[in-house]
Amino acid sequence: MKRITVILLLICANISAQDTVRYTGTTLSNVDYHHGQLSPAVGVHNIQTMRANRADTGATSWTYNHAPMLAYWNNTFYLEYLSDPVGEHIPPGQTLLQSSKDGYNWNSPIVIFPPYKVPDGFVKPGKTDTAKNVYAVMHQRMGFYTSKSKRLFALAFYGIVIGQKDDPNDGNGIGRAIREIKADGSFGPIHFLRYNHSFNEKNTAYPFYKSSKDKGFVAACDEILSTPLLMMQTVEEGDRNDPLIPLQKDFKAFNYYHLPNGNVVALWKYALTTISKDEGKTWQYNPTRAPGFVNANAKIWGQRTTDGKYATVYNPSEFRWPLAVSVSDDGLNYKNMLLVNGEITSMRYGGAYKSYGPQYVRGIQEMDGKPTDNNMWVTYSVNKEDMWVSRVPVPIKGKVTTPVNDVFNNLPAGKELNEWNIYSPLWCRVNIETLNNQKVVALHDSDPFDYAKLERIFPESKNVTVEFTVSAQQTNAGSLEIELLDKKGTATLRLMLDSTGSILTKQGYRNKSLGKYKAGEQLNIKIELNTATRFYTVTINNDKPNLNVFFQPVESVERLSFRTGAVRRFPDADTPTDQDYDLPGADAKAKEAVYYIHSVKTRGL
Repeated sequence: MKRITVILLLICANISAQDTVRYTGTTLSNVDYHHGQLSPAVGVHNIQTMRANRADTGATSWTYNHAPMLAYWNNTFYLEYLSDPVGEHIPPGQTLLQSSKDGYNWNSPIVIFPPYKVPDGFVKPGKTDTAKNVYAVMHQRMGFYTSKSKRLFALAFYGIVIGQKDDPNDGNGIGRAIREIKADGSFGPIHFLRYNHSFNEKNTAYPFYKSSKDKGFVAACDEILSTPLLMMQTVEEGDRNDPLIPLQKDFKAFNYYHLPNGNVVALWKYALTTISKDEGKTWQYNPTRAPGFVNANAKIWGQRTTDGKYATVYNPSEFRWPLAVSVSDDGLNYKNMLLVNGEITSMRYGGAYKSYGPQYVRGIQEMDGKPTDNNMWVTYSVNKEDMWVSRVPVPIKGKVTTPVNDVFNNLPAGKELNEWNIYSPLWCRVNIETLNNQKVVALHDSDPFDYAKLERIFPESKNVTVEFTVSAQQTNAGSLEIELLDKKGTATLRLMLDSTGSILTKQGYRNKSLGKYKAGEQLNIKIELNTATRFYTVTINNDKPNLNVFFQPVESVERLSFRTGAVRRFPDADTPTDQDYDLPGADAKAKEAVYYIHSVKTRGL
C-alpha cells in the first residue's frame, strides 16, 4: 500500500509540474450581458469589413459567411472567409478575399476559390446518397501561407455534402486547393495541394501542384506539406490516416505559438492544449483542457505580441459572446480578462447553424506578417453573417491613469482615437472628419439594425466632472445616447438626443426633458456626479445646472460612451439556438443620422 501511495504521489507531482496553458485570473464573464460585464482593453477598434446583403448582386449577397483568416503581406492586410448562400454546409460554397492597406478601409470581397462541382455519380464510402448536380462546400482551418521566399498563398478546402446531415469534414472530401496572391492584386492559377483518397489528377478540375512549372510555387507547397505545425491545421478535412498529420485525433481548429525556449504551445476548441518540443512532430501529453479557461465549441486564438508577452482571444463562455482577451507574461499563465467586442447586432438572415455573437476568431500566424503598427489584429465573424477585424493595441491594458483632455483638432494626425474604443459597422462608421476646418469624430448611422459606438475610459472615480462638446446634424432622425458606466459596463446615467430635437435624461422608468437642440448646434455639456449620493447635474451651454438622480446605482464610474442607438439585450442565454427567419427590411438602409464629437475632458473632484 505504501508503494502504491508513493507512485500516486509521484504521478500527481508530475502532473502538477507539467507545462500547460492555464488561466490564473479571477475575472469571469457573465453571459447575461453581451459584453460579459468585462472591462474593455483600452483602445480596441472593432471594424466591420463586410456586411451581408441579399439585395446585392455581388459576392456579399450570400448570407452565411464565416471562418475568416488574416495575413499581413506587402504592407497590406488580407482577409479570407468562406461563404454559402443561406446556411452552414449547404452547397454551393465559395471562398472570398478582402484586402486593406490600413485595416479600416477594406476592398469589396472577391471570389478567390469559386464553387466546384462534385463529379456526378460520386458516392461516399459507406453511404448511398449519390452526387447529381451537387457543388462542394468550403471548409478550412488555414487560409494563408507566406513561403520562405516571401510569396503569399491562399488555401481552401473543398468538402462534400450529399443529403441530410452529411459532414464535409469526414475525410471524404475532394481536397485542399492553393493559389498565389500577387503584389499587383492578381492571382496565380488554382492547384490542388493534397487530395482526399477518392480524388486525383484524373478526376479533378484543377491540376496537382507538382505539375506546375513554377519552381518557387512547388517549393512553397512542399514547405507546407513538410511542416507538421501547418499540417496539424488540416486534420479535420484530410484523410483520417494522412501520414503527414502528426496527431490524428478529432480535435478542432488547431493553432499554435512558440515560447522563448523553442517549445510550441498548441490550442484547440474547448481550450484544449498541449506542448511540443520538436516543432509539432510529437506532443508532450494528450491535449487536455487548459485549467481555468472557459471556452466551448468556438475557436481560441493565441499568439506572442510585439511587447514580448502573449495573448489569447476567445469567447470565455458556453456561448459565442463576448469576445475577450487574456494576457500572459510567459505564454503559459494567463492572468486577466478584458473585453475585445461585446456587441451582437441583429441576425438579419436566418440559416442553418448560424450562431449569435462575435466568434471563430483568428489572428495572423507567425510566418504571415507583422503589421507595422505593432498592434495585435484579429478577425472573426458576427452571427456567421458579417466579417469584422479588431485592432488590439499593444501593450494590452485595461486601465487609464490620467484624466482625459481630448480636443480632437489638437491631437496628432492619425492618433486621435488611439485611446478610444470604437465599434464601427459599415453603415454606421466612426471616423475622424473635418467640420469647419476643425477635426471632429463623426458617428454616422444609416443601419436599422446596428449602431456606431465610441467609448473613452478614464481613471476610476466616485466624484467626477465630464465635459464634452457634441453636435447633431439633424433633429428628425436617429438618436444619440450618452452614458457613464462602471468597470462592468453598468450605466448609471443616460442622456439622449432623440429624433424630435429633444435632449432627455433617463430618470427611472421615464425620461426627463433637459431642453431642445438644433441641427448643427454645438452643445457644450458638463456632467458632475457623485456615486455616494447618486446625484448628478447636467449643465448645457453654461445654463443653470439641472439636478438628477442616477437611474441605476454604481460604486464608481470609469467610462464615457456615445452610441447611435438603444442598448441591446437580444439574444440572451435563453434565446432559441437557431434562427430560421429573416428580419423584415433586412436589405434596406435607414435615413442617415450624423453626430460630431468635438472634445471630451474629465476631471476628478
